[in-house]
Amino acid sequence: MVRMMTPLGFTVCMATISTPTWVAATEHTVPTTLHRKDAHTMTLGPADPYFDLRFLDAMILHHQGALVMAEVALAKSRRAEVITLSQEIIAAQMKEIEQMQQWRQDWYPQQPDQPMMWHAAMNHMMPMGSEEQQMMRMDSDLGTWDPEFDYRYLTAMIRHHEGAVIMAREVRKHSRRPELKTLAQAIERDQTQEITMMQAWLQQWYGQDKSE
Repeated sequence: MVRMMTPLGFTVCMATISTPTWVAATEHTVPTTLHRKDAHTMTLGPADPYFDLRFLDAMILHHQGALVMAEVALAKSRRAEVITLSQEIIAAQMKEIEQMQQWRQDWYPQQPDQPMMWHAAMNHMMPMGSEEQQMMRMDSDLGTWDPEFDYRYLTAMIRHHEGAVIMAREVRKHSRRPELKTLAQAIERDQTQEITMMQAWLQQWYGQDKSE
């Protein structure tokens, strides 16, 4: 795990993802946006009365980024498996977004609509700027359709899911709300299963060994 300080002074925690050796040995290519260490999550900060607010804001944005990529896959992929997965991601995460938005309204009615984050350097909560919101969405540019489209999509979505799992585990550890813990458990379970499935497809379709 790598911690990086942005110009605004908040901490972004990133899972270090090295480029596997098989990439150089094959014709599979990944867009520049996917070579970054972008399976990340902003730190949610301490377990204070606004911890759950920061999680809700972060995960709503993160889910919205997944919806963007899944919609692109629906329009461009030619594999039934990828289309079905994308439909399931959209259905599940739209429902979770609606639930999280309702909880935010019920639990934090006095808070502004702008998503909130923890400013690590200043040790306080503050609104997310547009750059921070984009980082949290993690919606990579998948490009136009070509024989490598599904490879780019699966690689991006695996890293996206990894970011969600990191945040879900943090909520299970620090939140005191049972309904939020239940949601986090479901996110971790479902997205871990989908990661395993997508890794298997990468191996089957592109010869990637997920252990590398």
